[in-house]
Amino acid sequence: MSTHKAGGKASQHVSPAGKRLGAKVSDGEKVVKGQILIRQRGTKFSKGAGVKEGRDHTLYSILDGNVKVSRKIGKQVMSVISK
Repeated sequence: MSTHKAGGKASQHVSPAGKRLGAKVSDGEKVVKGQILIRQRGTKFSKGAGVKEGRDHTLYSILDGNVKVSRKIGKQVMSVISK
């Protein structure tokens, strides 16, 4: 006689944790040096002036200022404009 319910594939499935990707700030928002602008897989957004790209394609600010999102040759570009 069994003491545990038989587990099929569906009951054994555990979903992995979400990676919290996406934009962390919007166009026009104030940011400080080192603040993360967007976490992404691949380069959906390219880096512009005042922005650097991390090893995992994360864009972060290297200046204090306001975020500007624009398009350049079909690519979306994130920049930080200092005051």
